[in-house]
Amino acid sequence: MGISVDKEKCTGCGNCVSTCLFGLIDIVDEKARIKEAGCTLCGACRDACAFEAIRIEKEIAEVLVGDEHRGVWVFTEQRNGEIKNVSYELLSKGRELADTLKTELCAVCLGYNIKDIGQLTAYGADKIYLVDDPSFANQSEDPYVTELVRLIKQHKPEIVLAGATPFGRSFFPRVAAILKTGLTADCTGLDIDTEKRLLRQTRPTFGGNVMATIICPAKRPQMSTVRPRVFKKNQPDPARKSQLIKVDFNKESISSKTRLLNFVADLTEKVKLEDADIIVAGGRGLGKPENFQLIRDLASALGAAVGSSRPPVDEGWIPYSHQVGQTGKTVCPKLYIAVGISGAVQHLAGMQTADCIIAINDDPNAPIFQVANYGIVGDLFKVVPLLTEKLKTV
Repeated sequence: MGISVDKEKCTGCGNCVSTCLFGLIDIVDEKARIKEAGCTLCGACRDACAFEAIRIEKEIAEVLVGDEHRGVWVFTEQRNGEIKNVSYELLSKGRELADTLKTELCAVCLGYNIKDIGQLTAYGADKIYLVDDPSFANQSEDPYVTELVRLIKQHKPEIVLAGATPFGRSFFPRVAAILKTGLTADCTGLDIDTEKRLLRQTRPTFGGNVMATIICPAKRPQMSTVRPRVFKKNQPDPARKSQLIKVDFNKESISSKTRLLNFVADLTEKVKLEDADIIVAGGRGLGKPENFQLIRDLASALGAAVGSSRPPVDEGWIPYSHQVGQTGKTVCPKLYIAVGISGAVQHLAGMQTADCIIAINDDPNAPIFQVANYGIVGDLFKVVPLLTEKLKTV
């Protein structure tokens, strides 16, 4: 396994030098030289070489799985009996993956007094594994981990998906670690290599500058977490039928290491970002925390949620729950208004799939204008109050 340069084909053009993210390539005697120590074999240099002078040889892991692993599973997250929207989004995508693989789609629902179970069928589930027990009333990780591991070992699905929510990010890696399989976090794309039945899991890396596609050829199940609002929900089909399987839960077999004392809701989040059709977000251009009132007033006039880029959150102007971006929440509203946000790639990764983006910034060269459908170049302290007052009269 390694990387090499064909000296006969290499012209010393240097395209590979600028492409290497690790600075491992230089030109010596008019030929490319690659330092193998530290090279991840990402293939960026090979793809940049117009002369096909760079070769990468990788050891292919022996596939240890057999035909007993079949089915696409979606972990159905809920809180207080209410199923989260990300579960319906994953079922919609899972239906597509299952149809490609010609296999069944199953929803795995752990909770207590869960409402709207039938909606899981309407969004595409062929089977629903339901564990309804007070032990799952609060999102205490240990029961969830133990029971999901047990169900996966018993039924052997080939793909298991979960939302990259705070809870999903917390407990799902524990499940993968116990099963000794791979997990790709924060995916933005999923598709199938039909020849090898591999899940191609795409996610941003290097600050959103590179999109990596990851496979797990040697272990099952293949596991991914997906950010909310990355995939769109299908139209539910009320005529669909599914099999509901109620699973007995043996609470005596689980000893939880933690106990939830209290749950404190974020009272500043009047409209949840993930579910909002309209979001008004503020950035560093607001200057100080008091000026976020401009964002709140505009959001109130529109019936919108309040969002933020990372700098105001880091400065303590607004709670983290409002942060949109690669290290915050991914949103896909019908309308996204970015006020005083320059448009760093990390922020764009969390909102650029919005149906319509309006940017307000006094810098005409701000990157946010490259993704905006409409742009207003001007002083936000003049533009936003005028816009708010106009909306109040509509």
